[in-house]
Order: sequence, then C-alpha cells, then structure tokens
Amino acid sequence: MYISHDIEKPKEILSAGLILRPKSKHLKPYYIMLKNALAKHKVGLLVSKSSAKLLDIEGTDEKEMFKKCDMLISIGGDGTLLSLSRKSYKYQKPLLGINAGNLGFLTDVNLNELENFIDKIFKKEYRLDNRMVLSVELIKGEKSKKLVAFNDIVLSRPTIEGMVSINAFASSKRAALPRHHLNTYYGDGLIISTPTGSTAYNLSAGGPIVFPLTEALILTPICPHSLTEKPIVLPADFEVDFSSDDETIVVVDGQDTYNLKNFDSIKINIAKQGIKMIHKVDRNYFEILKQKLHWGSK
Repeated sequence: MYISHDIEKPKEILSAGLILRPKSKHLKPYYIMLKNALAKHKVGLLVSKSSAKLLDIEGTDEKEMFKKCDMLISIGGDGTLLSLSRKSYKYQKPLLGINAGNLGFLTDVNLNELENFIDKIFKKEYRLDNRMVLSVELIKGEKSKKLVAFNDIVLSRPTIEGMVSINAFASSKRAALPRHHLNTYYGDGLIISTPTGSTAYNLSAGGPIVFPLTEALILTPICPHSLTEKPIVLPADFEVDFSSDDETIVVVDGQDTYNLKNFDSIKINIAKQGIKMIHKVDRNYFEILKQKLHWGSK
C-alpha cells in the first residue's frame, strides 16, 4: 500500500508553533528570522515554554500551542522533529522541520532557505506528505499503555552482558493468517521500523532502506546469534506482538524507554492516521540518499 502525498493542505495558516533543539541557545537569530518571515504573511508565532527559556521570551504551554496553531515548526535536527511529531500526534497538525543539525533525513529545509521557503508555503508551493506511524500497545493483563512511534521501536538487552530471547507473533486478516509464531529472535535485540525510520538504526543494523511513503513493517534483528537471521518486511495490514522472559527494554524513537518486564507483551501495527510533513516540492528522496550516504562517491 502506498500513501500519496496528494492530501488536503491547510486552508489558511494564521498561527504557527515552534520548538527548538534543547540546550541550543545559539538558535535565537533563526527564531527572529522565522518570526519575521511569518510576520510578512500576518502569521503569529507561538513558542513552547521549554524553547522560550532558551530565547529569554515568554512561552506557551505545549498542549495549548498544539491546539491553537495551524502548523508546527522545529529548528534543530531529525531528533527535534521526531520529538515534536510524537508529542503533537493527536492534534494532526502539519509539521515543518528546519535543519540546524548534521544529517537531516527528515528536515530538508536548511536555515539559509528558511525565509524563501516560508514565502513558498503561502504561495502553496510545497508538498504535504503523510508518513506512516506505528501504533504501539504495552499490555499488562486487561490494561495497556498506548504510544506512537515515528521511526522505530527497539527491543534490546539492558546491559552489554548476555543476550535476549524475543518471541514474535504475527497475524493478517487480508492474508487470512491467524496469529501464529513468526520467530524467536535471540541476540542483542530487534528493531521494528517504519519506512521513514529505515535510514536510522535499522540501516545501521543491516536492515533495508524502504521508500518513506510506503506502508510496511520492517523487522531487523540486532546482532543475532544465528547467521541465518535476516530482516523481514511485512505488509501494512499485519499486526505483530512480542514477549520475552528475559530482561528486555523497549525504546521508542530513541527517546523514551520502558521495561518489558513490567508488561506481558507489546503489540505493534500501523496507526490509522499518519503524520503530515511539509516538504519542498522538488524534494528528491534518492538525491538525499546519495548525498547523505555518499552513494556514487569515488
């Protein structure tokens, strides 16, 4: 299944919300640049309280900002945009990432392009991509904790010593496949990745690169004990769940951590709603891969 980027754009943008990369006080000139660029189009800019402290200005409660704003902006790296995407997910506001970091797979607008690209947004010269998100449920008896992940869920051993054994089960209505045992992964752990996250930890662990507008689940073992263990890509309608009798940690997008020992299992499928990402019209994913991964370099 393929998610088209041809989705409805916001009818009118009257206000924008901003978060900055934490502990980055040097970004104040770019805040002023952004504020002025938006002011040209009579758009107000709210700043989250945590980011406002870095700028020595008055801030807005994050949840209030998410409710009030028509678009949300991050200035930093991919990690800053990842954090914003999960915090604001239920509000379903389009996100723009301004790259002040190094890698920038998600944040394709550089600081020197900021003012020009803001003008293009108000000329409706931009693309709005709908990126797939993982719906995650940590289950304990009849209770559960629900989360979303934009890049990946990592199941891993808590320390450098030893290995973990992870039982994996899968089911699919479309494939008429009832829940069955898929595999028992034994090694350092397992990555369950979205196509967007396929160029993150998944890639480092030897997983495949999957075009980001694809809908699929990518399962990549981390340093497996058996050399025959390989990554597997499952269709969009699959649901997978995992359990372990070993001490196993659950890491969400590299930012939040849970102990699987406190739960019976973890269930993962594709969320009904994705995340709307604002990009340049001429953004070419394959050119980005060539640039970031140095493909074709001599």
